[in-house]
Amino acid sequence: MKKYIALGLCVALLGIMTAGCAKKEEPIEQMQEPLSLDVAPLSTNTAATTDMQAAAVVGTTSSAQEGIVLPPQAPYKPTDKEIQTALKNAGFYAGAVDGKIGPQTKKAITDFQAANNLKVDGKVGPQTWGALSQHLNAAPAMETTQTTTR
Repeated sequence: MKKYIALGLCVALLGIMTAGCAKKEEPIEQMQEPLSLDVAPLSTNTAATTDMQAAAVVGTTSSAQEGIVLPPQAPYKPTDKEIQTALKNAGFYAGAVDGKIGPQTKKAITDFQAANNLKVDGKVGPQTWGALSQHLNAAPAMETTQTTTR
C-alpha cells in the first residue's frame, strides 16, 4: 500500500512540475516594458539635491532632453595646432603651425601670458586658453617687419 501512495505522490508531483514549466504566450508589448533611468535623491535635502543636479547638467543634449543627468565635463583641452594658430593670430608666434610645442612656441605662450596679465608658467591652462581662444578664428595679426630704405 505504501508503494502505491508513494507512486501516486510522485506522479502528482511530476504533473504539477511539468504544468508549471509550460510556456505562457504573452504579447510582446507586455514583455517589453519601458526602462526608467530616474535616480532617487540620496538625501532628503532637496535644495542640495537640486544644486547637485543643476551642476551636473551641462548644456542641452539629446540625453539631457531624455532626463539623463550627465557628469560635469572637464575643461576643453586645445590641440597643439590650435594653440599655435591662436598665438600666430594674436601676433605672438611667427613659426610654422606644425603641432609641435617647442622653445619658440613656449616663448610665445609666456609672452602672451605676460601681455594679458596671466600667470606666466608657459602652460596653456583654462585661464590662458580662455584668453587665447578668442584669437583662434580671428584674422592673423600683421607681422611688423621693418624695412629700411637707403
